[in-house]
Amino acid sequence: MAHAASRRILRPAAFAAISALVALSGCSKALNDVTGSIGRPAAPAELPSNEGELRRLAEEWGERYEKNTKNKDIAMTYARILHALDQNAQAVAVLQGAAIQYPQDKKVLSAYGKALADAGRLSEAADILSKAHTPERPDWSVMSAQGTIADQLGNHDAARNFYEEALKLHPNDPTVLSNLGLSYALSQQLPRAEETLLTAAAQPGADMRVRQNLALVLALEGKFSQAEEWSRRDLSPIDAAANVASIRQMISQSNTWRDIQQKAPATRRNVAARGEEAAPAPAAH
Repeated sequence: MAHAASRRILRPAAFAAISALVALSGCSKALNDVTGSIGRPAAPAELPSNEGELRRLAEEWGERYEKNTKNKDIAMTYARILHALDQNAQAVAVLQGAAIQYPQDKKVLSAYGKALADAGRLSEAADILSKAHTPERPDWSVMSAQGTIADQLGNHDAARNFYEEALKLHPNDPTVLSNLGLSYALSQQLPRAEETLLTAAAQPGADMRVRQNLALVLALEGKFSQAEEWSRRDLSPIDAAANVASIRQMISQSNTWRDIQQKAPATRRNVAARGEEAAPAPAAH
């Protein structure tokens, strides 16, 4: 039997919390995904979590970019670093230049569209991403990003179609499953959201973000002890308890999506400064 809390009408703050997560989890790894195949040894395969080191890399790659703005690999790597520093507007500008230089390059268009989505320019992002792959050569990661945009625009049925098509191409991908679970939550289908996120969390490639998304949905169902248990898999007991407490507070208050998004980057950096990987908003993201 479904938990009684899962059948209640969610307050606007709960929807805001999930919407912020959809925005942040859908495209946050996008630039890493599309630049992972760059065959240049100098390009960092994985970016450091330390902000100071990221800023050093941004300065280094910024200089390379200034010397050769037409090099798409340099542009995409530089944008990837800017994205990691939450400098999304600047990342968009860099990738826009690359898209102008390489208007038919699907990887450039994919990165540009995902960056636009991260910057909140959803209509533009949807247009660019529609050109970043074709029916003959579909890209599952682009489909997942298109799904997050549709979710943010309130078209949850279309979003789930994108996720389901992405899963046909890349079965059991934890990020896509996580986005699908959050989409169900946005439609107030919390038991189905929990089931989908449990499946996502069970996948070998599931990361902290997936587990914290599950913790959020569990908390929205009123399963606070289970939510805290999942949070403790990645965070200290104190931070895990604080995560759940913040969700409970958001459910009871009238926070806006914009407020949550504005708080997320700062909190993420604060957690990183303590030597921990950040969780997604609002769970101490």
